[in-house]
Amino acid sequence: MSDRIDLSNLPSYRQPRRSVFSARRIALMASVLAGLGVAVHGFSPSTSPADLFSSPAHAQVNNEVRKVERPIGFADIVERVKPSVISVKVNIKEKAASNDDGDDAQSPFQPGSPMERFFRRFGGPDGMPGLKGGGGRGRVVQGQGSGFFISADGFAVTNNHVVDGAEKVEVTTDDGKTYSAKVIGTDQRTDLALIKVEGGSNFPFAKLADAKPRIGDWVLAVGNPFGLGGTVTAGIVSASGRDIGNGPYDDFIQIDAPVNKGNSGGPAFDTNGEVMGVNTAIYSPSGGSVGIAFSIPASTVKSVVAQLKDKGSVSRGWIGVQIQPVTSDIADSLGMKKAEGALVAEPQANGPAAKAGIESGDVITSVNGEAVKDARELARTIGGMPPGATVKLNVLHKGQDKVVNMTLGQLPNTVEAKADTDKDSGKGASKGTDVPKLGMTVAPADSVAGAGKEGVVVTEVDPKSAAAERGFKEGDVILEVGGKTVATAGDVRDAITAARTDNKNSVLMRVKSGGQSRFVAIPLAKG
Repeated sequence: MSDRIDLSNLPSYRQPRRSVFSARRIALMASVLAGLGVAVHGFSPSTSPADLFSSPAHAQVNNEVRKVERPIGFADIVERVKPSVISVKVNIKEKAASNDDGDDAQSPFQPGSPMERFFRRFGGPDGMPGLKGGGGRGRVVQGQGSGFFISADGFAVTNNHVVDGAEKVEVTTDDGKTYSAKVIGTDQRTDLALIKVEGGSNFPFAKLADAKPRIGDWVLAVGNPFGLGGTVTAGIVSASGRDIGNGPYDDFIQIDAPVNKGNSGGPAFDTNGEVMGVNTAIYSPSGGSVGIAFSIPASTVKSVVAQLKDKGSVSRGWIGVQIQPVTSDIADSLGMKKAEGALVAEPQANGPAAKAGIESGDVITSVNGEAVKDARELARTIGGMPPGATVKLNVLHKGQDKVVNMTLGQLPNTVEAKADTDKDSGKGASKGTDVPKLGMTVAPADSVAGAGKEGVVVTEVDPKSAAAERGFKEGDVILEVGGKTVATAGDVRDAITAARTDNKNSVLMRVKSGGQSRFVAIPLAKG
């Protein structure tokens, strides 16, 4: 018996197709197909399924769907902005090396500093990217970084650490042409430099973005990693306002676009093709990218470059205070509702702040009506103003709000306070008097050699105490407790008792350590 079944005699298969599909079924199928994005105006009972899905109308809709679903590339943006990016090569006559075999080049940053560690990650010795040269003292080393044109007449931006100390600077453009360049000005505090390319004109240039990037925005890093030529990597903005320990003006954009050796000074573009930041540093245990890179924001670049172009250097406003963050413990001890503002640890003698009446323990809460979030924000705000500008500060002074008007001075080239190098400051002291429940003993400062005449000196700290947890150590001098000057252990006890009476959870102490003052909030034990 045959396994085949003859269906030719079945009535339904002999009828014309148009009789199989009723008008109701046709309408139902048309509505279903319309829901699938298929045009129904060309549909008829004689239209086959193959005809439906190959019709011009459906092909057009299907192509539009594909366009929406297809990942959007960056080729158009890259084609437009890549010609503005340059490779920067420098010759630097190295200063006397730290060892005779000449393995390491001199770093532009202090050895062991956070920025020196960061820039070492770029792959070059001691933080200079791509340095190479012969051994011996006084050798000439070569460095390589990136940069980008900001104007058609040849002005370009790169990093200070790329061109710092350079005797010769050359740039190579995207089309392979090489030009000499000169350094117009540098700013070590922000690690920015302005150079001018000589012998050319009408260069393609990039625009610095006006808008602040949002976390999650796309970013394109363009540079010259490993000397391979112009290279583009993509990622997103991971964070903003990052502090990497370089100084009070840290305000970096964190990105995860791979940034490697040779990318220093290169631009980070947004999807509008504008520069959102200048790539400066990466964090990496291995020297390669692990998705943590830092860029100087375009807003900072604009202000710094404008001054470098005008006068070759940067002048910053200065009020002359040593400041520190307001922690939750400090806020509680001062009766503040929020841990915001900048706490004045000590105004510098004859500085603008001291002359205007600002004292230790004051909290600067706003500048010209704009709230100050923390100490770093105050430093950036004041540093971004020109010397001689008049500012209005809102200050919390002994629990009361007051307004202080002052004229900004100019930030000195060196504003670091020198540490007290007297290592015998805690020696020759008696055991001192125990301060109950704080875990330390103190003695009048004038009774301890090298401790000065003001305050009480810490002579012993219990390593398991609250004082030790807050960083107190032998030789520290306590100047104030709870806003009151102290000269004896009894003064300290009285101030602590007063704080407890006021139901404070902690007491604020002004401490001098190594020549610098700071405030420390010590939690108060109950009972």
